[in-house]
Amino acid sequence: MFTLLQRPSLWLITLIVALPQLSETIYTPSLPDIARALQTSDSMVEYTLTIFLFGFAVGVLLWGSLSDRIGRRPTLLMGLGIYLLGCIGCWFSTNIIMLMICRFIQAFGGSTGSVLGQAIARDSFKSQERGKVFSTITMAISCAPALGPIIGGFTDQYFGWTAVFIVLFILGSYITFQVFLKLPETNKVLKKTNASDLLKGAGTVLADKRVLSFGFLVGTANGILFSFYSEAPFYMIEMLGLTPGEYGSLYFFIGTTFIAGGWLSRSLNIRKYTHETLVLIGNTITFCGISIWAVCAYTGFINISYGMATVILTVGLFGVVFFGIALILPNALSHALEDYSHMAGTAASLFGFYYYILVSVMTFGMGFFHNGTATPMPFYFTGLSFAMFVVYYFGLRKPRIVLNAA
Repeated sequence: MFTLLQRPSLWLITLIVALPQLSETIYTPSLPDIARALQTSDSMVEYTLTIFLFGFAVGVLLWGSLSDRIGRRPTLLMGLGIYLLGCIGCWFSTNIIMLMICRFIQAFGGSTGSVLGQAIARDSFKSQERGKVFSTITMAISCAPALGPIIGGFTDQYFGWTAVFIVLFILGSYITFQVFLKLPETNKVLKKTNASDLLKGAGTVLADKRVLSFGFLVGTANGILFSFYSEAPFYMIEMLGLTPGEYGSLYFFIGTTFIAGGWLSRSLNIRKYTHETLVLIGNTITFCGISIWAVCAYTGFINISYGMATVILTVGLFGVVFFGIALILPNALSHALEDYSHMAGTAASLFGFYYYILVSVMTFGMGFFHNGTATPMPFYFTGLSFAMFVVYYFGLRKPRIVLNAA
């Protein structure tokens, strides 16, 4: 185990994991402007988020197993270098196809932070510490997508949509420099892996009903989040007339609900609530928030003619959804692969590929159902949230609460 000097700093691990999460959403307030600038449809611009998530899925399939072979540190530096090239390409994009290709490159490289950040945390912290560590990391991960629209909204409003990618390039360069200077190698047992090893690992990990269930919950929870990020700019900027800066400002509240959910998860972890119980609580809160939103939309209580009242109600209800998801993610992520520490990198790659493919498919679905009205989001999300209950019931053991002996 690591000494105090050898153990990676939690703040650096958090930055590594948060960078790709920030990259996913920072440009979402710019989506309407991008559609106009590149002379393409709303749905095509939404699909740039889908292609980003697909690139993420492909990347995590590679980086984890590669880090088992050559080490976490060189793999991470390689991925960050590719990420920076993708940022430059996005900056200079002049049509939607070029932007999609460069977003794929950016995601492919950036995904190394997501999968290796988790693997580095598993390498570095004991099992009993991981729940608290992952709650802390997940609070940052949860805040990063919410922080993205705030930064991106004001950047777009005052400097234009291409400036968003300059911001990402600067931040990515800083993190790359810090990794080069300060990140120790955490994988102390390098393994020679090949395609057959990956297939064998896939057969083991993806045959585990518990892993598949946790992966579906993580993928669907993120699918709801990123579908919101892709659809909400058109809903609030084009339909309700907010500026990109005003739209981004709404995430101050949404980020607060994420922090509150992460704090509650951490507190209940300390009180020895089982992870399955916390996932169920989170899913229940999420389903309730979405269901109320769907009923309001169906009955006409949410109506774009009501203007700011509709914005406040939508953001308030989705704050409830974010709060619930902040309970689901750390508990599903930190314990889905607890039986696979002997193949942490490969298992994290397979698990990440699985759930990011789900997220990609779900954001594509949101783009497909986009029709310029306020109803597709809540109805689509209600179906996804209900599916999470079904998978939880059939895939995970009945939850129980274990109280402190005190």
